Amino acid sequence: MTPDLLLAIDVGTQSVRALVFDRDGAMQGRSQVPFEPPFDAPQPGWAEKDAGSYWQALVESCRALWRQRGVQPGRVAGLALTTQRGTVVCAREDGTPLRPAIVWPDQRLCSAPPPLGAFWNTLFGLAGAGELMRQLQRQAEANWLAQHEAALWRNCERFTLLSGWLAHRLVGDWVDSAACQVGYLPFDYKRQQWARAGDWHWKALAIRSAQLPRLVPPASRLGALTDAAASELGLRLALPVIAAAADKACEVLGCGVLEPDTAHLSFGTAATINTTQPKYVEVQRLLPAYPAAWPGAFNTEIHIQRGFWLVSWFKNEFAHRERALAAERGVSAESLFDGLIASVPPGSMGLVLQPYWSPGLRDPGPEAKGAIIGFGDVHTRAHLYRAMIEGLVYGLRAGRELIEARTKRPITRLVVSGGGAQSDGAMQIAADVFGLAAERPHIAEASALGAAMLAATGLGWYADVQAAAAAMARSGHRFEPQPAAVRTYDALYREVYRPMYGRLVPLYRRIRAITGYPA
Repeated sequence: MTPDLLLAIDVGTQSVRALVFDRDGAMQGRSQVPFEPPFDAPQPGWAEKDAGSYWQALVESCRALWRQRGVQPGRVAGLALTTQRGTVVCAREDGTPLRPAIVWPDQRLCSAPPPLGAFWNTLFGLAGAGELMRQLQRQAEANWLAQHEAALWRNCERFTLLSGWLAHRLVGDWVDSAACQVGYLPFDYKRQQWARAGDWHWKALAIRSAQLPRLVPPASRLGALTDAAASELGLRLALPVIAAAADKACEVLGCGVLEPDTAHLSFGTAATINTTQPKYVEVQRLLPAYPAAWPGAFNTEIHIQRGFWLVSWFKNEFAHRERALAAERGVSAESLFDGLIASVPPGSMGLVLQPYWSPGLRDPGPEAKGAIIGFGDVHTRAHLYRAMIEGLVYGLRAGRELIEARTKRPITRLVVSGGGAQSDGAMQIAADVFGLAAERPHIAEASALGAAMLAATGLGWYADVQAAAAAMARSGHRFEPQPAAVRTYDALYREVYRPMYGRLVPLYRRIRAITGYPA
């Protein structure tokens, strides 16, 4: 049997998915193992999960694939792994976790970070980045562990992102893709390698260089499946494992977004706007451009941390009717939400939402809270739902303006993917708020497809990542902007949404001072 398929494993926040693709980007099989709940919250604002549960779900998803008709493990030529970003694992040298993984939505803060020293404090102060550095140090998981779990931290031999820990389970080596390194780590984003000795990262973070994995470029080999991993996954021994990238970077690649004038919107748990640039550029001062899914390229990303998480929140709190109906019909409740959008006119009759549910390093600042204004007696839960989607897209449009201002290049094309992109109503809102046609990729599983492209390149099926993307990515449905809606959204965005944060900041600060939240 000639191996002619690519296995992509996508470890997300909500589930693990295992998918097989052919060399043309057509999906030949898919399985999914959900996480319910996606993580535990032992204290308010915390997010943790047993690291072993990620591996177990990965194994279950692969095993489920082989039970499908026509999907034979012997046809798999190579494997690539993409994962959620910013989730960290403390482990022994043999890979045994020392505590639950800290998952990326976690909001715990360190109150006693490592001292930077007079030189770096002065330098960051002169650059106007002192407060930014203090926030980075407070939010770094390693600093919290060093402060609150000091004995465990001293015994932590390996501190990696989830991608690096899972790669160790796959190939038996502490190695990870450079394009997965998005988080509070001593990583030089411009060089796409660990920071040099003496760099400020090693002062700001309580991380030892020996704790970190070796990094390789995306589309190169991480190694080969160990005998134990091959046996658990039902795959052949020594199967090549190719370095992919973080889920958002793979998603951008899977949508074929390679040109700087094309924007990619991700309607996922975290909503993002991204472009791919050939040179390093910080669209928010002193906040880095992330590694793209091929060496030497960069993603200029702006994200809304709890983006389409709002849809899950709405479903749990307000959509009992849709949940019951969905159970009767055997469909997802989310698939019925387009009816709510269609029942309300663009602009939600003046109901405007700003989706700042989680504090940020820059904009919004650490005092930020979400806001909904314009309530009237005409508004229903349908208006609230549409206003939620509109608010998220307003936030992404603000990101577009930042990217255009820094790159000096207009965005002329829009591609949208992620779970929320399966909603025709959300796609139309994106087209109308941006004033651009919104394209949906030919496959919903864009992150996995991007990982498959990197696997195909690493196996030598294509000369480079760009050639793989040209062969494997295609556009799907296209949503054209509607002129009347464009005018409504443009006015609401410029005259209401944009001024909201500045007007409400003093109130957010008073709320924070009175209640202590966010800390």
